[in-house]
Amino acid sequence: MHAVGIVLLLVVLATAVATFAGRLRVPAPSLLVLVGLGVALIPGVPALHVPPETIALVVLPPLLYVSAEELSLRDLRMVWRPVTILAFGLVFASAAAVGFVAAAVTGLPPAMAFVLGAVLSSTDPVAVTALGRRLALPGRVQVLVQAESLFNDATSLVLFKVAIGIAVATGAAVSLPHAAGELVLLGGGGSVVGAVLAGLVGLIRRRVTDPVLETVIALVTPYAAYVLAESAHTSGVTSVVVAGVLLGRSSHRLTDAHIRLQLHAVYAVVVFLLESVIFSIVGLELPTLVRGLPHGTGWWPLQAIALAVVLIAVRVVWTLPLTRAVKPSRGRLSWRVAGVVTWAGTRGVMPLAAALSIPLTANGGAPLAGRPLVLVLTTSVVIFTLVVQGLTLAGVVNRSGLALEPEHTAREETDARDSLNRAGLDHVEHLAALEVMPETALDRARRGLSARLDRSADGSEGGTADTAYRQLRREVIAVQNTELHRLYEEHLISDTTRRRLQHDLDREEAALGGP
Repeated sequence: MHAVGIVLLLVVLATAVATFAGRLRVPAPSLLVLVGLGVALIPGVPALHVPPETIALVVLPPLLYVSAEELSLRDLRMVWRPVTILAFGLVFASAAAVGFVAAAVTGLPPAMAFVLGAVLSSTDPVAVTALGRRLALPGRVQVLVQAESLFNDATSLVLFKVAIGIAVATGAAVSLPHAAGELVLLGGGGSVVGAVLAGLVGLIRRRVTDPVLETVIALVTPYAAYVLAESAHTSGVTSVVVAGVLLGRSSHRLTDAHIRLQLHAVYAVVVFLLESVIFSIVGLELPTLVRGLPHGTGWWPLQAIALAVVLIAVRVVWTLPLTRAVKPSRGRLSWRVAGVVTWAGTRGVMPLAAALSIPLTANGGAPLAGRPLVLVLTTSVVIFTLVVQGLTLAGVVNRSGLALEPEHTAREETDARDSLNRAGLDHVEHLAALEVMPETALDRARRGLSARLDRSADGSEGGTADTAYRQLRREVIAVQNTELHRLYEEHLISDTTRRRLQHDLDREEAALGGP
């Protein structure tokens, strides 16, 4: 009951914080961390201990899955080279830099310093996605930040497992070929498991028409991907990410409008609840961890700031050369793009979950030296990035000049709507020429689409339409869906515009009623 009470309190606090954050136009994750930290400092508040397996198994799979589903595979193809370099090269560079600095300034044993470097080497997809929803970044910049956070997470967790193996080996020799083989097995095996599961789920969802059953399948999929991959001794994170990307690409073909709307609503609630609880826990954990530090580690705040600065510096050095491949740099080095990509690289839930899963003892049974300090430094760096970078990210984006103006996004959406309505009107005229539909239904559809093109439609005709008219409207919506995906595949609209218009078409189709 104690744990349930804390979770309920966090949900209530998160609801209030989210409302407050929306009015102030500041990211909710940053405020949630501060609120959690403030609550933990109140005298009499009990210490909070969250088992790492709870975070890894209960919280991470759905959040990772939603982030992966939101990833634009079309834009990913255009930036896969810089994403690959960042997901591998930057992870190793960050782990090495943090490991050396940690060993020098914190007094951690070299093996534990390397563990700390592996924990902090990647950005966090949960935090990045939560912060990125508020920003109007160009498509390639947005997908670069989001894709890197998804794929470097898998790399860093694989590296973390290798580092833990070294730390608990109590002096045993470590084989680099064996470590490299484990890296390939964990990452590659997780990708295979995720791809196979995505294929099986796709086959099942194509044959399911019950909205409740479809929702259950969608909620179970990320957990199945994680558990199956971990059971096969591969990377559960990689499996969830791969499954999410593949299923997100084909979601419009797997389900109808009613089910898509229901899934969108259900996942919106699930994501809000999980993000609210987990970001609050990040703040709540720090005071408890600090109390468990041994004597002689009072310099941890300065050490955490030094590690955060190292992470930012290494990130700038790595991202600047890669800006040539990302619009709007136009093939030149761009400090603006590098600055935004660097500042968007916040740490979050994943490093905390990894740090909490560090074993208490080495293989010989002795306590693992440096574990409490690693936990405190990890949590401190996470809080620093979520608060400092999170609260200032919008300002950095605005000063960079990369943010898309509201007029630009509104004009793109308006042009796309016009294209969809013209495609629908062309289909109506084609059916009129074939004389396969009642003239009254054709005339109603024609007038409705023409009125929308003239910006004077009231949108009320669907609720009172007869069977013939509803049939015609469904055909028109199918044509508009085809036109929408043509505009997207030909790079005429952004992924954000596609998702917004797809949601509008789904709502319109659902309003027609019937199967």
